[in-house]
Amino acid sequence: MEYPYLMANRDTERTLAVFIDFENLAIGFKHRPGEFDIKKIQERLLEKGKVIVKKAYADWNEYHKYTHSLHEAAIELIEIPKRSMTGKNSADIRLAVDAMDLAWSKEHIDTFVVVSGDSDFTPLVSKLKENGKHVIGLGMKQSTSDLLANTCDEFIFYEDLEQPPPATPSPSVDSGVPKDKREVFDLLFESIAALLRENRDPIFASMVKDTMQRKRPSFNETGYGYRSFSHLLEDAQKRGFIKLRRSREAGGSYVVEGFV
Repeated sequence: MEYPYLMANRDTERTLAVFIDFENLAIGFKHRPGEFDIKKIQERLLEKGKVIVKKAYADWNEYHKYTHSLHEAAIELIEIPKRSMTGKNSADIRLAVDAMDLAWSKEHIDTFVVVSGDSDFTPLVSKLKENGKHVIGLGMKQSTSDLLANTCDEFIFYEDLEQPPPATPSPSVDSGVPKDKREVFDLLFESIAALLRENRDPIFASMVKDTMQRKRPSFNETGYGYRSFSHLLEDAQKRGFIKLRRSREAGGSYVVEGFV
């Protein structure tokens, strides 16, 4: 039996496949301070939906210092030999072939993330959109083609990920909250703020819980003394942090209307 709130959540939650042209990112980092941090990309994409596939393409002998952090992020590293051996666009071609193969073979993946600023990927983005896929681009400002950025449904600049997220008025957990519950409230408010930034409306309780579990896979409300996720939300409302209502369309499940 399908429960209405699950069906509503399934219709709004995206499933993502991420393809990283790592050499293009590395070019962007050559002329700026700081090191590449894959966690910043992951944290942003987890707010978009559930990441199913993660692949990065490069000559990893040249970029070996990044392989440890990419492995820790569970990203599949695709080895592309040096250009002198295989031709100029070997990484681009392999990435494009893999992305189109996935688009045709895995219908449940509705969102493709192309991490690159190379204009050579513009035809790939157009073809993915022709096949009904939502395409998000992500790259460095100095190494991103305007043509690629304008072709994507959305484009995220890595530099913007290094800045504090846009201000979303969210409550601060004060000393009145027991210490063992402050952590879960912080995660709850962070997840609601992320859904508000994504302009999700309505925000079903199941969407909030899914976002919390994507951000922290070990999350379980029972570990914080709540019998169910609804009890956690009710406690947050009772403490004056959030506002809830019951949804008529989703079997009476809670909808988060926002912060108080």
